[in-house]
Amino acid sequence: MTISMHQSSVGVFTHFLGSLSDLLDHAAAHAEVRKIDPAILLNARLYPNMYNFTRQVGETNRHAVLACALLAGIDPPVFSETEPDIPELKARVAIARDFVGSIQPAQINGAGEKEVVFTFRNGSTRKFTGQSLLLTFSVPQFFFHLTTAYDILRHCGVELAKKNFLGTPNS
Repeated sequence: MTISMHQSSVGVFTHFLGSLSDLLDHAAAHAEVRKIDPAILLNARLYPNMYNFTRQVGETNRHAVLACALLAGIDPPVFSETEPDIPELKARVAIARDFVGSIQPAQINGAGEKEVVFTFRNGSTRKFTGQSLLLTFSVPQFFFHLTTAYDILRHCGVELAKKNFLGTPNS
């Protein structure tokens, strides 16, 4: 059985962006029930030199969107640089999920050997083949930031379980 580039990118990213959206719902409910300022959760981090929760969510979005845009050869959506509240962060996840989900298999499946250039925030670049970008960079980065966002919420006492991270399995 062959797994396509589309299944390995769009299929994975859309599913777990849905889980991320659900994590934001849990964060909002936690803040409301506990009567705490949601900004406490948004600014929480696991260690002083790590990104805060908001940035972890942003990086999760960024890696999904940029990988798919590079593979498909299309422009990604641009996200606001303003500091979001939880509803705005959830809206950004929806934009990322909708963008990724709109990409058709034919736009990505032939991109495994295509040369793509990833541009880092500092302006430096790195060349990849499409497959290498996806499997050795973008998917690992996506899951690193998603997992860290999940861990920050758990660390802050948000009641989550592994099933909240995994979401409902696709059939």
